[in-house]
Amino acid sequence: MAGEAQDDCLFCKIVGGHIPATIVRETETTVAFRDINPQAPTHVLVIPRVHYANAADLAAAEPAIAADVLREAKAVADDEKLDSHRVIFNTGAGAGQTVFHAHAHVLGGRGMHWPPG
Repeated sequence: MAGEAQDDCLFCKIVGGHIPATIVRETETTVAFRDINPQAPTHVLVIPRVHYANAADLAAAEPAIAADVLREAKAVADDEKLDSHRVIFNTGAGAGQTVFHAHAHVLGGRGMHWPPG
């Protein structure tokens, strides 16, 4: 069920402490950790503690928690002292989503090009 931890979800296992991650921030509603395959010098994922397949589902069901994810993305950028950064939500396999637990990528520390590709 949406909102509840999923036994087969990598990010739910990180939230539950069953899989290690390099955690950089935690709140009551979010966890932020370094991506294991970074695409920029700074690449941190910010995830809600509740399970929703993607950002669109999270925003529809839990708008306050979706806002928390965005606030934490800014806090990560501030903590990392990024002059500029990109926040990305991939929604669906066709957009590059590989873990189906809502998450924001915070990327920075290098120039970003447009279109992102």
